[in-house]
Amino acid sequence: MDIDTRLLRYFLAVAETEHLPLAAQRLHVAQPALATQIKQLEQQLGVELFIRSRAGMTLTAPGKVLAATVPGLLAAWDRILRDTKSDASRTARVLRLGCVHSAADDHIAELIRVFHRLHPDWQVDIHQGGWTDPTAGLDEGDVDVALLRLPFPRQDEYHVRELYAEPRWIALPADHPLAERDDIAFRELWDEPYVASPAETGWWRDYWMGLDSRPADTAIIGAIARNTEEWLRAIANGFGVSFTPVSTARTNAYPGVVFRPVHGIGPTRIALVWPDASESDAVLRYFIRCCTDIMGHQTGDGRRTS
Repeated sequence: MDIDTRLLRYFLAVAETEHLPLAAQRLHVAQPALATQIKQLEQQLGVELFIRSRAGMTLTAPGKVLAATVPGLLAAWDRILRDTKSDASRTARVLRLGCVHSAADDHIAELIRVFHRLHPDWQVDIHQGGWTDPTAGLDEGDVDVALLRLPFPRQDEYHVRELYAEPRWIALPADHPLAERDDIAFRELWDEPYVASPAETGWWRDYWMGLDSRPADTAIIGAIARNTEEWLRAIANGFGVSFTPVSTARTNAYPGVVFRPVHGIGPTRIALVWPDASESDAVLRYFIRCCTDIMGHQTGDGRRTS
């Protein structure tokens, strides 16, 4: 019998939290989809893994056996996958860099230029993560190191070096009453409809609606967007507002959309992230040092100081 490792990861998250909504948030997936995947795993195994109740989900005896074994199995598989891909890239002298949208975009060219001074025979292959891929290929072992926005799923499994923070601004329709203001209080935005990413992006969607700093029941979704173009168009059409990093506000001019500072909500943080497999590699250690030297001294809006 072949079992998809994704199902085992879903199972483990539910087993550890004993709470489907919390597990869905951790996994960055929608709750109904997670419930369906757990049922699929039970059907494939032919056993009931959880006792479901209003209080949550409790492991059955067979579920406890599986929960005790799965962590080691997944850790071993992740290590094998990562080591295999990493070895192939090292042999080809390719450093695989993951980047989420707008995280340190202003510094990528300089970073590669400095890296090439010592390693001119290496190629830097950039993997751009989309709205539904907050680890930019790191979880799949497709990159050696990544520039990501914190927090992200499974963050505690990686080495994380925070580089700098930048404010979260608000993107508004140009004719919105608040668009005339030079500065907006976060509390004034609680009742606004938001242009959000799809439900399967879970807590990532919540973060960019400011739900890390306000009650979840204050969220109103006015439209769904799956990429930057859809997002900007929805805001311009008046379907809602949305938080965005100040760097995005500087580089995404769009007719009918304005960006304004917000006080009362914390910044987004940019970090360099890498797995254990990259820790002992001398070339990657040099790349990490380059990142720290170039991006470790920033202003509050993410720009480099002199």
